[in-house]
Amino acid sequence: MSLLIENATVLTAGKTPAVLRNHSILIEDGYIAKVAPKNRFQGFAGKRIDAAGKVVAPGFINAHTHFYSTFARGLTKTKPAGSFVEVLENLWWRLDSALTTEDCYYSALIALLDAIRHGTTTLIDHHASPGSVRGSLQAIEKAVKQTGVRACLCYELSDRDGARISKEGLEENVGFIRRCQATRATHLSALFGLHAAFTLKDATLAKAAALGQELGAGFHIHVAEAKSDQDYSEKKHRRRVVERLNQFGILGPRSIAAHCVHVNRREMGLLAETQTAVVHNPQSNLNNAVGIADVVSLMRRGVLVGLGTDAMTTNMLEEVRVAVWAQHLRAQDPSVGFGEVVSALLFNNPAIGGRCFNLPLGELREGCVADVVLIDYDPPTPLEAGNTFGHVVFGMSQAAVDTTIVAGRVLMQNKRLTLNLDEPRINARARELAKELWRRL
Repeated sequence: MSLLIENATVLTAGKTPAVLRNHSILIEDGYIAKVAPKNRFQGFAGKRIDAAGKVVAPGFINAHTHFYSTFARGLTKTKPAGSFVEVLENLWWRLDSALTTEDCYYSALIALLDAIRHGTTTLIDHHASPGSVRGSLQAIEKAVKQTGVRACLCYELSDRDGARISKEGLEENVGFIRRCQATRATHLSALFGLHAAFTLKDATLAKAAALGQELGAGFHIHVAEAKSDQDYSEKKHRRRVVERLNQFGILGPRSIAAHCVHVNRREMGLLAETQTAVVHNPQSNLNNAVGIADVVSLMRRGVLVGLGTDAMTTNMLEEVRVAVWAQHLRAQDPSVGFGEVVSALLFNNPAIGGRCFNLPLGELREGCVADVVLIDYDPPTPLEAGNTFGHVVFGMSQAAVDTTIVAGRVLMQNKRLTLNLDEPRINARARELAKELWRRL
């Protein structure tokens, strides 16, 4: 259970980020036991990994994704969409309704393997499969355990498929939250999933809020992703989306509001007051043409803003680059938003993940969990604590991840997965399932 990473250029991240050259990291029982110069470990007799020519950093965290979207890759037989609601109706609500429990498992398994290859060690997922609600989270749990990553799961409660499916969604959330609380697993946690305010009746929101609060669970919900969400809320409920969620007690320090593209200052204030985390998903927002969240204003008002991918990728370094360009475009100013979005990835995502798992994530220092990535990056210009963000966005993001470690367990080394999984067989079965799914659509 001991591992020594040697000859590393260490990016510690955390509250006092530093760049430590020619250092070693000692990992014991899933945690970082020591970070020090190489000569401090001369008597070590366990497994060693040589990190010469590499940057060693904390594993990346994806604060909002959808494993179930894996089987949409290559799908062409959908009606063109002229609005965000049509994107949901023509693609996602048709696809998620047709998923089987086996589809859910393989979708998650493939997404998790891809995450390992990109150094993403923790993912916060938002699942939907209205045709196979019961047991869907346990199917995903199986994939999580087989791959060794950390994942926080929930089921997407909605009224769009009728009362029976809504009831099953409530029960799936409650059952899985209780399961995680009982096992106290360090690799699995749960939130109470909600689709979006515009697909949830007041009575359903009230039930979910009461159950979630009774369990002490936070909520994970899409918020004001498109302007249509706000328009519906103001017309139907005479209040804006964040105000309505706050009325029902959905907001709070353990809750995640994904997107928040169309929130006003009052709503930003409520998100800050309730300590609700917001997760920005720039590639998805651009792809769906819904707008670009005002990350700078949200942060200035004290909102904890993290970064997710909404399943567009598992590569957080790809996502952070797009987030930078998107903030520049939104402000029509190439000097705006750079520090904010990189901070969202390196500092805020660990804070959000820490809320979900109650673990010290996202930092390479003694006592933190040993979620570590080695990146093939030998900086051609000086790398220092003060210019790390520039190297992350313009250098490391273009380099390959060599090794991925979660809780001290090496999941990938020298760019080869070390898991006891037959990938060709997994991909072959996934193709069969995807073909069947597309036929059902």
